[in-house]
Amino acid sequence: MFSSAQPYENQRYAALKKDCQRRNVLFEDPLFPANNYSLFYKSQIQGIQWKRPKEICDDPHLFVDGISSHDLHQGQVGNCWFVAACSSLASRESLWQKVIPDWKEKQWYAEKPENYAGIFHFQFWRFGTWVDVVIDDRLPTLHNQLIYCHSNSKNELWCALVEKAYAKLSGCYEALDGGNTADALVDFTGGVSEPIDLLEGGYANDEAKRNLLFERVLKVHNRGGLISCSIKATSAADMEARLDCGLVKGHAYAVTDVRKVRLGHGLLSFFKSEKLDMIRLRNPWGEREWNGPWSDTSEEWQKVSNGEREKLGMTVQDDGEFWMVFEDFCKYFTDIIKCRLINTSYLSIHKTWEEVVLRGAWSKHEEPLKNRCGGCVNHRDTFLQNPQYVFDVKKTEDEVLISIQQKPKRTSRKEGKGENLAIGFDIFKVELNRTFRMHTLQQKVASSIYINSRSVFLRTDQKEGRYIIIPTTFDPDHVGEFLLRVFTDVPSDCQELTLDEPPHTCWSGMCGYPQLVSQVHVVSGTGLKNHSSQDVDPYVIIKCEGEKVRSPVVKNTPTPEFDVKGLFYRKKPGQPILIQVWNHNLISDEFLGQVSLPGDPNDLQSVHILGLQDKGNKRPTELPGSLKVHLLTSGTLTNV
Repeated sequence: MFSSAQPYENQRYAALKKDCQRRNVLFEDPLFPANNYSLFYKSQIQGIQWKRPKEICDDPHLFVDGISSHDLHQGQVGNCWFVAACSSLASRESLWQKVIPDWKEKQWYAEKPENYAGIFHFQFWRFGTWVDVVIDDRLPTLHNQLIYCHSNSKNELWCALVEKAYAKLSGCYEALDGGNTADALVDFTGGVSEPIDLLEGGYANDEAKRNLLFERVLKVHNRGGLISCSIKATSAADMEARLDCGLVKGHAYAVTDVRKVRLGHGLLSFFKSEKLDMIRLRNPWGEREWNGPWSDTSEEWQKVSNGEREKLGMTVQDDGEFWMVFEDFCKYFTDIIKCRLINTSYLSIHKTWEEVVLRGAWSKHEEPLKNRCGGCVNHRDTFLQNPQYVFDVKKTEDEVLISIQQKPKRTSRKEGKGENLAIGFDIFKVELNRTFRMHTLQQKVASSIYINSRSVFLRTDQKEGRYIIIPTTFDPDHVGEFLLRVFTDVPSDCQELTLDEPPHTCWSGMCGYPQLVSQVHVVSGTGLKNHSSQDVDPYVIIKCEGEKVRSPVVKNTPTPEFDVKGLFYRKKPGQPILIQVWNHNLISDEFLGQVSLPGDPNDLQSVHILGLQDKGNKRPTELPGSLKVHLLTSGTLTNV
């Protein structure tokens, strides 16, 4: 997951630090100066002073008593989302040590003050690459207090410095106002974020769905992922309004633990099977907690042994951290964001994913066949002009994870706030041998939501076959870059389709060029029989001009639903298309019959019910069974 980081804006930390030490000066970052341009893009706060750590406190440290999710408190900018993500990060040593590299050498050492150069660097995953962001140590203060993210201890500064580096990446501090926790979680990990709408999914009232969700949340947590949640605010007045139960609307919480908690005391607890699904949350304000069942002082904790409580790290303080049962969580919270760390290591004991990462762009062109910004499927005339990516599911059925991320836009005074485009994608099942772009809509098997967030995620189960992903903006003519990530259990061979039709080559004159394109869709079969009258495991092979497409085997049925397509660019229009039916056997497959189709573009009949025939005879013998076939043929190669 982690790789070497690229220097942001070509600022190289080691060289800059060495230069400052040689000149015996403290670093001043020319790209993120200590002035209002680094603070705001439209608003203003009077009286802000930029101070170095030793001007704020006597004994500055990166960490005081280690790093903890309790360290952080939200400042004056509305960035609870970022603080919640930092709280989650602080609970994962392997992750924060990537974001805060070489942290030991960044400490202020009294015995070697000449080593300190006032320079720090932090690493974030941005648009498929880890970037190394350099900052100086000057922090914005008001009345000698940090105005943004700060720690419980005045002399602990890791969160304020990480926030400054993230603000530099975003354009300014004000750009962090009202951001998205999912974005920060991805930027800290290189993972894939999956937002879940608990309200829309009806998890509060559906126990089976809720139990399945808890298992998935538990798995993400146990495998090192980060999780955040919130309660939707439906109006401006609702923002950060406190409910009677102590929770706050429109406010991002970090999930700091997920457990199945054993009830009972002593030996009884080992033999009792009763366990509660529980989740621990933290409010970035560092105060104001849930006051319902299983809150810090509630009587429910009497049901849990002292040993179990110690394991849970149970404290009775208004420190912003509290436990809830998952049922109450789904009742009060409306949104949860799971950031999965996708495991692509072959050395792991856990499930390993095959990942493909591709960069693409929505770009505008006057010629329809070259235009790549056609908008969503509502715009039927232009939708198929968007970029298209083909991938294969090679197992009988496979879980597929797909994420698209648009390139983040920086905020500046000149350009204003960098707004996201509304983006999403659709997945279509296509012919097993398609290698050129799709020109007519085919069977849609899945689609993401369309939303103006940086990334969109979909988890879907698909059967064996070939599929096309079409990432789009919601409206046509919007341009931008995107990153597509596809995860499957076995390699998917995902790649972009760039050609609309077979290319003309120097051999086309001698060998000929296709005159027709035919799409053959074998829908189903009926009445299939083998010679021994035993169970039939049929499959079909579609043949045309030396090219073959073979369907997966359909187990144990004389009436199979094949639902398989082949696409053929035909140089010899007079040669028929042959479809053969075979019975799969362990030793030798058995021929069950075949049908022949002329594939004439003037044939207006698209659906054919054809009886099976034997092969090889001038007068073919009829065999048991028939096939239902859809046939589409065109003399224009970009019509299918």
